[in-house]
Amino acid sequence: MKKHFRLTARSDFHRLLSVRRLYAGSNLVGFATPGRTDRTRVGVSTSRQIKGAVARNRARRRIREAVRLRLFGHGSNRGREGISFDVVLIARPPALTAAFTEIEAEVSEFSRLLVQSP
Repeated sequence: MKKHFRLTARSDFHRLLSVRRLYAGSNLVGFATPGRTDRTRVGVSTSRQIKGAVARNRARRRIREAVRLRLFGHGSNRGREGISFDVVLIARPPALTAAFTEIEAEVSEFSRLLVQSP
């Protein structure tokens, strides 16, 4: 995912985690609010239940790649004009062992909810 699509500031993560959870699946939890910039930005974190830096980094990479393919990929509506969002996705422990297609399906479901949200 390109740098200008990333959410990196700690204050942005705290701001998003204080709002209502938009999505909760078996592999990830998602929070979103209308963005402060003209583009959708995504931040990925991991649950503290995932032990070990290697495992946490792997979970983040898997979620980030699914976001790149589903949220920003060819044919998605995020690249077009409209409401931009700031999004935080938190990887849960099953994200390490789940099939990548399951993670992609959850990101697609989250993306669908973003389009429907007011």
